[in-house]
Amino acid sequence: MENRTVLLVEDNADDEVLTLRALRKHGITNVVVKRDGAEALDYLLGGAALPAVVLLDLKLPKVDGLEVLRRLRADARTRILPVVILTSSKEETDLFEGYGRGANSYIRKPVDFVAFMEAVRQLGVYWLELNEPPPVRG
Repeated sequence: MENRTVLLVEDNADDEVLTLRALRKHGITNVVVKRDGAEALDYLLGGAALPAVVLLDLKLPKVDGLEVLRRLRADARTRILPVVILTSSKEETDLFEGYGRGANSYIRKPVDFVAFMEAVRQLGVYWLELNEPPPVRG
């Protein structure tokens, strides 16, 4: 059976609350939150069931999002795990590096509350309902 869990990797408490609110408003309640890159890597590389998608911020404490992404792509178990960069960074180098390291999508967090809620709704619909996830091999 498919795992429909979302892993949210976000260190900003306000962005975490907004993202969780948006996901829950659209019926997505199976969300695991990690607040720094080291926690995210421990969770993802530690042998637990993988989520359907990772929503990854870039500016994280301990291990930044780009390094998290690099390590995920270097591990056979997480190499094809869908990872969506969800960030406020407007730096072109972050966009280039994110895709260069294997991100499946790069989304800048809208500043407007309504636009943010809609962006998260669309993320949930696409990654949890429309997207065909990679097969689980074991």
